[in-house]
Amino acid sequence: MKNNKIHLMLADDDEDDRMFFQDALEELSLSFSLKTMNNGVELMRYLEHNLSNLPQMLFLDLNMPLKTGVECLTEIKQSEKLKKLPVVIYSTSYNPKVIDMLYGNGAHYYIRKPTDYSQLKMVIKKAISLLTSSNGLQPKKETFLIQPEN
Repeated sequence: MKNNKIHLMLADDDEDDRMFFQDALEELSLSFSLKTMNNGVELMRYLEHNLSNLPQMLFLDLNMPLKTGVECLTEIKQSEKLKKLPVVIYSTSYNPKVIDMLYGNGAHYYIRKPTDYSQLKMVIKKAISLLTSSNGLQPKKETFLIQPEN
């Protein structure tokens, strides 16, 4: 994993969250490229126009303007051309019913945005590691929620 560049995408309307995410990635000493999107409309437009250059994994915020993360996930998983794209939900909200629905809609993992920077690095690293080792397959429901370790 260290020699192969990982192509990541983050869709999040919060500029600070995008900056913290990128900073955390840089501190993980992974070889990566990160493309960020500010909202769901921008994300879906990019994905549809770059089918030959899709990211290896998408980190997707739920609460975005114009088009929500739930709407984006639904569109991605219903598209023959996009449905294999691994999606990690990355959100401040925590609602077990919504989390169950997201898993049922094909999301690979759910990360509740940690407030602690070291925990942020840990959950991002764990998500990337799990996705890299799973060959893009959706995990069992029991491992869907990625949480910081105490």
